[in-house]
Amino acid sequence: MILDRILEHKKAELRRKKSRGYLTGLKGKIADRPVPAGFINALEEARTPECPALITEVKKASPSQGLMRPEFEDRFDPVGIAGTYKEHGAAAVSVLTDHEFFQGHLEHLARVKDHVGLPALNKEFMIEDVQFYEARAYGADAVLLIVAALDRIQLEDFYTMAKGLALDVLIETHDESEIDRVLERIPDAALIGINNRDLTTFSTDLSVTRRLAPRIPSEKVIVSESGIHKREDVLQILEAGAKAMLVGESLVRADDIGTKILALRGTTRQDNEAQRPGQGARWI
Repeated sequence: MILDRILEHKKAELRRKKSRGYLTGLKGKIADRPVPAGFINALEEARTPECPALITEVKKASPSQGLMRPEFEDRFDPVGIAGTYKEHGAAAVSVLTDHEFFQGHLEHLARVKDHVGLPALNKEFMIEDVQFYEARAYGADAVLLIVAALDRIQLEDFYTMAKGLALDVLIETHDESEIDRVLERIPDAALIGINNRDLTTFSTDLSVTRRLAPRIPSEKVIVSESGIHKREDVLQILEAGAKAMLVGESLVRADDIGTKILALRGTTRQDNEAQRPGQGARWI
């Protein structure tokens, strides 16, 4: 399974980072960083009865499809992409930082946060303590915990660690048992993701959100992740109870990112006061 391959490589990668000097350096960077923005609050404020809050993703590649766009081989602009997201109404941004499988980098996260300013999620496979210090040092406001990648003790400990670093936490689930584990072991978890992507086949199915969302208490912020390509998809997950949606592939691949966002949100350019034509919305 691709998740197993990623986790094995991540363990080897992190062994090279386990030094007192590296952690000390991260703590120094954290001291120079402002207090994280409220990621969950931003989602709550942005959502409407017509549309979940939009978390847009800066994604260069994926293990199943390679580069999202051919030109990303020598021209990838995380700041330009995130800036276009912000201009068209994104509530927050998710930045892939895994290098081996997604061609991401922690510097992408730092640059997006420093230059665009949206509340930022560090999209990473968190399996070691040092990664939480990395996330905070490079500007993250929230981190991702994937239930399928963690045992019960790790899930609880990492959640506590993230909160101790003032980071919000998106806990990603894939099935009923994972949701039940989160609700039982971390009852105060406010942000629960439902990933519509099968980790074995990498196919997506929005019925996963429709099936799992009713298991989650209404006061939680449900984030539907993956497989959201058109307005009809947005309406499906909204009806199921999603208060936010994480969209990456369909935006990055779009000929006009701004137009795609507006279509998903069900609005127009005239209604989008932040629209500024010509600044990154089109691929050339």
